[in-house]
Amino acid sequence: MLTLFDYLPSQNAWKVRQLLHHLGRPYRTVPVSIFEGEGRSEAYRRINPTGTVPAIQLEDGRVLAESNAILVYLADGTPYLPGDPFGRAKVLQWLCFEQERVESVIGALRHWTLTGKLARRSAEMIEAKRTAAVRTLDILESELATRPFIAGDDYGIADIALFAYASRAEEAGLSLQAYPQFRAWVARVEAQPGFLAEMHPYAIDPHSSRELP
Repeated sequence: MLTLFDYLPSQNAWKVRQLLHHLGRPYRTVPVSIFEGEGRSEAYRRINPTGTVPAIQLEDGRVLAESNAILVYLADGTPYLPGDPFGRAKVLQWLCFEQERVESVIGALRHWTLTGKLARRSAEMIEAKRTAAVRTLDILESELATRPFIAGDDYGIADIALFAYASRAEEAGLSLQAYPQFRAWVARVEAQPGFLAEMHPYAIDPHSSRELP
């Protein structure tokens, strides 16, 4: 059985849980206490060199890390990833966008806000992240005005990846009032059969207010 190395408040880990749920694929979970330093252990670094979550281990012992790489692997041969080269490349385009302009910007602001770390960051850093976040939302608003899902007409892993942090922008202190197309897309994703609505707050982990080791 596939093993998922997980940390419940992580929206990166949520991406993988969401796809596995859509696929109806059984798996076992190994929680990783990243803020207590478990991700830096020698044993876990053999699973994922960066010490982050998620990661998976296949039945034959092979391991794979990075949420979007895991999505591509698990979605291969399913309706959640196009089979034609151009369609797959468009999905990869948006997976790259998600890591560079969503997770590292909106995701970071959200994490700092929800774990009380915002006050530890410089005003210049916070402002730079907020400016970049608004630019990201502007791009998504424009793109989603032209099609129902981010990579085309069909829901897939690019939507799962983007949804994970972009949909939580208000938790990062960003208003979505000016983004009706984006909000409509959020509703379309949430309406998908098998959507995992439960989000796990950082508050369930008393160690989350710490900086990562």
